Amino acid sequence: MVRISATFTESTLAAMASYTVTARRGPKVERLRFTELVAALDAIEAEGRTAEQGAHAKEVGGGIVRKIEPVQQVVARLELSGPRRLRAGVDVRGDGSSESYTGRVRRRLIEQHPGESAYDALRRELRRT
Repeated sequence: MVRISATFTESTLAAMASYTVTARRGPKVERLRFTELVAALDAIEAEGRTAEQGAHAKEVGGGIVRKIEPVQQVVARLELSGPRRLRAGVDVRGDGSSESYTGRVRRRLIEQHPGESAYDALRRELRRT
C-alpha cells in the first residue's frame, strides 16, 4: 500500500476555507475565501458599499423595447456560499439601493426592518439559521 501525504500550503489551505464570496460587477468576477462567516459578511458589506457609491445606471429601452429603470438593474451581485448549502447574498441596484436574499435558484428576499441596511438584514437572517 502506498501512502500519499499532503503538505499544507497557502493554496491548499485556501481551498479548505469554509465560506466563498463571489463578487460580480458587469463582466468581472472575483472570488474571495474565508474561514469565518463574520469576515465573509464584512467583505460583502465592503464590496457592496463600494458598488453602491459607483452605481449610476441609466434607464435603458423605451419605444419598442420595454423601459428598464435603474432600480430594476443589478450593477453588482455579491454571493455567499458556505457549509450546509448556505447560499445568500446582496444585489446592488442601478440607483444605489441594495437588497439581500437567501437561496440561489429560488431566491427569497430578506425583509429589512426600519433603519436596517441590507447587510444588517443579511447578518440577522444568517444568525437565525
